[in-house]
Formats: sequence, structure tokens, C-alpha cells
Amino acid sequence: MEAEDELSEWSKIIPKPRSVFLQVKCPDCGNEQIVFSHVATVVHCNICGATLAEPSGGKVKIKGEIITVLE
Repeated sequence: MEAEDELSEWSKIIPKPRSVFLQVKCPDCGNEQIVFSHVATVVHCNICGATLAEPSGGKVKIKGEIITVLE
């Protein structure tokens, strides 16, 4: 029982990350690609070269359709 109490206490102290990976569908060719939610550079489609994601000083601006959120 003490181990469970200690574990819940640590989960309150240690913050969980807010960043995730996103599976994004290209608006031009339909290719699905995995993108980080806080990108630092522009992400292009591997097939057609269209812009999928742009940095915005925090969370990413997605240009395509988000299919799934990978945690």
C-alpha cells in the first residue's frame, strides 16, 4: 500500500509532457506522415513536397488533416 501512495505522490510532483506525435494526411497527395506537435522547422510531405506543418513558437500549425494522436 505504501508503494501505491508513493507512486501517486510522485505523479503529482513530476509533470507529464504536453507534446505528442501526430499522424497527418497530406492535403495534396493523401500520404500519411508522422509529425511532432512542437516542430522547430517546416515539415514537407515526403511524396509531393507540400507543406504539412509550420512552427508557430509553440504548438504546430497543421496544414493537413490530423488522423490520429500518438501518445
